[in-house]
Amino acid sequence: MFRSRLLPRGGRSMGLVLRATSNARRSLHHVPSLPHDYSQGVPNLMSPGGFAIAWSEYMTLMVEKLNALTAGTELEDKDTKTISLLAAREPSQAPIFNYASMAHNNHFFFQGISPTGTPMPDTLRAELEACFSSMETLRREFVITASAMFGPGFVWLVKAGPSDFRILPTYLAGSPYPGAHWRAQTSDMNTVGNDGSARSYFKNQVYGNRRRSADLPPGGIELEPLLCLNTWEHAWLLDWGVGAGGNGGKTAYAEAWWNLVDWEKVAEKARSTRPAFKGAAQ
Repeated sequence: MFRSRLLPRGGRSMGLVLRATSNARRSLHHVPSLPHDYSQGVPNLMSPGGFAIAWSEYMTLMVEKLNALTAGTELEDKDTKTISLLAAREPSQAPIFNYASMAHNNHFFFQGISPTGTPMPDTLRAELEACFSSMETLRREFVITASAMFGPGFVWLVKAGPSDFRILPTYLAGSPYPGAHWRAQTSDMNTVGNDGSARSYFKNQVYGNRRRSADLPPGGIELEPLLCLNTWEHAWLLDWGVGAGGNGGKTAYAEAWWNLVDWEKVAEKARSTRPAFKGAAQ
């Protein structure tokens, strides 16, 4: 049951070029507008105070940090998704990736809900039921995955191909986009040295008769995120508590979120995904 509790708040590499300038820092990134007014809280999900923490205060912090880190660089005028993709494969740019990805993920989460939720279009329902057997199964998978996550992050509904939908959890500021979800580092410790245990596997790995593209994650598929649930404590702890005795907590928060999903927007995203998803490289 929804309730509010007063709790205490507690250069040049891989094509990415950062230009240092003597200009004063400019605030090119701003907290985006949401499609609904939640100044009085998100009905049955967040109190006004909970919403202020999860959105207003948190997004302000992410934007301020992002502006400070990208001012005077080629990233200062890029959107958060683009910044995440460009910085993900640059270990030295981990702070930029983290702030950009968190801002993008949190915005994605709030864009996916509405004050009362919206009905699910029949076409989307048929596709989801074909993948998950029933909407109840999909709901349960979302809730159980969120509850079982050992640490904060996001639970995503992604489209992996025509009529192919999947549940994907990401931890911390992790991104669902292939170019960022698979964060390539300078060295893969499994392949270091002549006797690396996975050296031959990664060198010769094929999918069918085709080699994996360097631009795709392991598995050779592209993913398009459609919906996400924020499981960071700042999104639910104030209003739902720790769930002692089976009441409240992250599980109850996830169940309440399900009732507010804007399925019309999810269907719109599903329709707008690329018609031909890339598999392994030709």
